[in-house]
Amino acid sequence: MTPQKIIIIGAAGRDFHNFNTFFRDNHAYKVVAFTAAQIPDIANRKYPAELSGNLYPEGIPIYAQDDLLSLIKDLDVDECIFAYSDVPYSTVMSISAQVNAAGADFSLLGCKSTMLKSTKPVIAVGAVRTGCGKSQTSRRIAEVLMAHGLKVIAVRHPMPYGDLVAQKVQRFATIEDLKKNQCTIEEMEEYEPHIARGNVIYAGVDYEAILRAAENDPNGCDVILWDGGNNDFPFYQPDLMITVVDPLRPGHELSYYPGEVTLRLANVVVINKIDSADFDNILTVRNNIERVNPKATVVDAVSTISVDKPEIIRGKRVLVIEDGPTLTHGEMKIGAGIVAARRFGAAEIIDPRPYAVGKLAETYRIYPNIGKLLPAMGYGEQQMKDLTATIERTECDSVVIATPIDLGRVIQINKPNTRVQYNLQEIGHPNMEDVLEKFIKKIKK
Repeated sequence: MTPQKIIIIGAAGRDFHNFNTFFRDNHAYKVVAFTAAQIPDIANRKYPAELSGNLYPEGIPIYAQDDLLSLIKDLDVDECIFAYSDVPYSTVMSISAQVNAAGADFSLLGCKSTMLKSTKPVIAVGAVRTGCGKSQTSRRIAEVLMAHGLKVIAVRHPMPYGDLVAQKVQRFATIEDLKKNQCTIEEMEEYEPHIARGNVIYAGVDYEAILRAAENDPNGCDVILWDGGNNDFPFYQPDLMITVVDPLRPGHELSYYPGEVTLRLANVVVINKIDSADFDNILTVRNNIERVNPKATVVDAVSTISVDKPEIIRGKRVLVIEDGPTLTHGEMKIGAGIVAARRFGAAEIIDPRPYAVGKLAETYRIYPNIGKLLPAMGYGEQQMKDLTATIERTECDSVVIATPIDLGRVIQINKPNTRVQYNLQEIGHPNMEDVLEKFIKKIKK
């Protein structure tokens, strides 16, 4: 039987996982290409032979998504698999229409085909959009579990932007591990907060190998904590699924892929940012949860904000730097930095767009609705240099840094600056202790 020719449409994450779990050793299919979106400079590389299995001794080429339709024709492709996240349904179906018109089938792989089973209990944290508050939710869950004497190993959704072979399985236990593994700003933003709280965190490319390493971590492992990325659903079969929703973007929980999947999978739904959202928008989100997942437990929460040096904000003309992906495909117009600038009395929030250079200027062209915020883009050395130059060029009194890491540790900021930090705080009951109680008791039996 002639194998079906496949293109996997992705962004260096879910696409590689779908290949590894469903296609790698499957003789019924031949993956002829990956196409890449969202991640800068990922195209024109290869998924390496070392990770591709015996059926792909030369590896698999990665092309830009703009080449998709010509690839379908030139490679006589039978089917395209959509495998990236945080996109509106209109985008998914537009790509489907293009693929179908070019002559190929269009598919989405689900939980049964892609979720791996762990030998340890798994809590998965997901969200309906990028920027809902997954990271602080994951940290809060880890704090509760650790307070009960449990050893928590976090596994982060993939961000493999460098040498894919070297990144097959990555373990981070110290800040020095971040430098050793040449992490980008985006990677450090997700890994460093776990490390700072005493958690070991794994990431990489091959999530079967990562899972087995995490289960057998030398520090011990009682619980696997899946820390999701974008709005993707978990790579591991969860024993408890917790999904974060955002009332600042009401309705998105039912209109973005695969965010609605995470909502429908949830045992627990966290409505974050209720202190910042309008009552009607909170009600819209509550009604949508009830509509698609009425059995889920709902937790109300806020992201508490603290600033280490408020005097650097008060009365000053400030440049606000926020997490990159949250502003780009996450489409957020307001984050913790803006909230802090307003709360602590900034005289003015400076628009950085006239001062942007290089790849930062390109980011603003691709995402024109970012507004008066500077995304902390750092996927590679050039982006980090352009970020530094943009900060230096911006005519402001001081800089408000609302990224999850200390940005001043990885790039030089020659202006007065202060960090904004944020943590999840539940409002009333049920809280995280309540929703984790049965899970913890089951583990300790």
